[in-house]
Amino acid sequence: MEAFVVSALKYRPTTFEEVVGQESITQTLKNSLQQGQLAQALLFCGPRGVGKTSCARILAKQINQSDPSVTSENDFAFNIFELDAASNNSVDDIRKINDQVRIPPQVGSHKIYIIDEAHMLSNQAFNAFLKTLEEPPKHVIFILATTEKNKIIPTVLSRCQVYDFKRISVSDIQTYLVKIAKDRNLIFEESALYLIAQKAEGALRDALSIFDRMVSFTQGNLNAKAVADNLNLLDHQTYIELGKILFKNQISEALRAYDDLLKRGIDPLQFIKGLGDFYRNLMLAKDPNTLALMEVGEDIKAHFQEESKQHSTAYILDAIALINSFEASYKNITNKRVHTELALMQLASLHFDGEKKKTS
Repeated sequence: MEAFVVSALKYRPTTFEEVVGQESITQTLKNSLQQGQLAQALLFCGPRGVGKTSCARILAKQINQSDPSVTSENDFAFNIFELDAASNNSVDDIRKINDQVRIPPQVGSHKIYIIDEAHMLSNQAFNAFLKTLEEPPKHVIFILATTEKNKIIPTVLSRCQVYDFKRISVSDIQTYLVKIAKDRNLIFEESALYLIAQKAEGALRDALSIFDRMVSFTQGNLNAKAVADNLNLLDHQTYIELGKILFKNQISEALRAYDDLLKRGIDPLQFIKGLGDFYRNLMLAKDPNTLALMEVGEDIKAHFQEESKQHSTAYILDAIALINSFEASYKNITNKRVHTELALMQLASLHFDGEKKKTS
C-alpha cells in the first residue's frame, strides 16, 4: 500500500507566494531580502498553524539563493539549523549554539538558526543567548518562532525584529481547501469546506487535518450535512430550515427543532452564535455592496438574497439585537436550555402580524 502523506505536509508552502493569509508579512520579508535590509534576529509570533515555521524555512532558503556558491537544494541544508526549544531548552543547548555560530558557513553567505517554540527556553538559557543575539556574527541570522510572545523576556524582544502572524480568515482557508479538493478530484460542496474552515478557528494546519479526516469519513464526497454531523456543527441549511419556522411564528415547531439539535449534542452557545450569523447574512444579502462579506457558497448566497426580500430591515435588526442580548447574558444563566428556548420564542414572536413586540 502506498504511504499516505497528510495534506499539511503535502501542501506545505515552499515559496512566499504559496503562504496563505499572511500577505503583509511575506511581502515585508521579500522586500527586506531584495533591499539587503534583513535583520539578524527575527521573532515570528502568532497562533498555531498559521505559517510561522513555514515562513522561517522559506526565508532561510532564500537568504542564500543569490549566492553563486549555492548550486543545489542540498547546499541549503548545510546552512540551516533547526532547534526545537521544547526539548532543547537548557543553558548547555544555547552554549552549543554560541560556539557554533563563530564558524562561518562553508557554502553560501549565511548560517540560519531556526528556534521553534522559543518561549520554552528557560530564563537562564535566554540570558546565555542575549549577547549572541545582540551582536551576532555577520554570517549568522536567527529566526525565533513562538505561539506565546508574552513568555519571551523583554530583553530578547528588544533585540529581535518582531513579526506578528494573524489568524487566517475563514474565507482564505475555504478558498485554499477548494484548491486542494480540485487538485485531488474530490466531489465537494463549498458549504462543507466552509464548515471545516470555521471549525479550524484560523489555523490552516488544523483545517488540513480536519479536511483529511472528512475526506476519509465521506469517502471523497464532501457534503455539508455529513461534515456538519461529524464535526457536531450546524450547517447553513439547518438554520435556513429553522428560519422558515421562526418567520412563520411557529413557537412549538421551533422548540421541537431545537430539541432535536440538543439530542445531536449541539452546544447551546454555538447555536445562539449561529443564529446571529444567520440573521447577519440576511442583512448582508439585502445590499449588493455587502454580499462579498458573506462567507458562504454561491448557492447559499443566492438563497439569502431571495429570502432577505421578504423581511424588513427593522425586523432583521431587532432579531440581531435580541440574539446579541441573549448571547451576552448566556454565561450568567443557570438554566441554559430555558434561556435558549426563550430566545427562540421571542424570535418567533418578533414583529408578529407586522407589529413590533416587546422583547424585554
